[in-house]
Amino acid sequence: MERIKLTDDLEFSRIVYGMWRLGDDSDTSPAHIQAKIEACLEQELTTFDQADIYGDYGAEALLGATLKAAPQLRDQMEIISKCDIVAPIGKYADKRVKYYDTSRDHILASVDSSLEYMNIEQIDCLLIHRPDPLMDHHETGAALDEVVASGKVRTVGVSNFKLHDWTLLQSAMKNQLVTNQIEISLAQHSPFTNGDIAYLQERGVPPMAWSPLGGGSLMRGTDADAALRTKLADVAQSNSTDIASVAVAWLLAHPARIIPVMGTNNLDRIKQFSDAFTVQMDRETWFDLYTAALGNEVP
Repeated sequence: MERIKLTDDLEFSRIVYGMWRLGDDSDTSPAHIQAKIEACLEQELTTFDQADIYGDYGAEALLGATLKAAPQLRDQMEIISKCDIVAPIGKYADKRVKYYDTSRDHILASVDSSLEYMNIEQIDCLLIHRPDPLMDHHETGAALDEVVASGKVRTVGVSNFKLHDWTLLQSAMKNQLVTNQIEISLAQHSPFTNGDIAYLQERGVPPMAWSPLGGGSLMRGTDADAALRTKLADVAQSNSTDIASVAVAWLLAHPARIIPVMGTNNLDRIKQFSDAFTVQMDRETWFDLYTAALGNEVP
């Protein structure tokens, strides 16, 4: 599998396995989670996406139990996690409102908790999960620099940031932000024209794409996206693959080096992630799908 270089000493696999649904599976045993990880590794998919809030603040611990049972897996993986969302569930059930916390104390405590839950010594990439309207960028930036200097975090980035959020935080940091994980798909294509991707592309920063299948909407098919689904099915048939692989290949074809984050608990689907690389996606095919997604031809 192709790899994407984020820094001189850190690369991600071109497709990332997202673990936000890890706790939704009927089988959350270390053995079953290990099977998912190994299915990814067999395709040279080595990068795994977590967040403290995933699984009502329980998904990191599920991964940690797996790494405790099979410690040999850790050296084959790059692990991403996120922090700053405080929701009144799980360990924060006593909170009266959902909010964001980008304070130094919260970031440092979140890193320590994530390391303990996941049974690892270093997070390869820590992301601020959501823009915080109450963020003190000097405090947040210094805290991110601090966790990198401590060795607990290898690199840092953000998620769901607009370009002004990015520049504000980056202005107060010594370390460079290495990625922005945003929603990108044929169902959510506005980042291609609203400046989100262009800003990162100009700076050579690879975007990560969460929900690359539109939260499953591209798979389920509704009256609203019937034309797009038909186009996806046609391309899938001509490439002897499925709709999901075509939708991911559409993202992979973009020169910004988009990194799709795929989330499923179905082991057979996990084993098919790399099929996206077999899809022939020329410019005309890309625009054919884009036109169907827009609902009209480009101007």
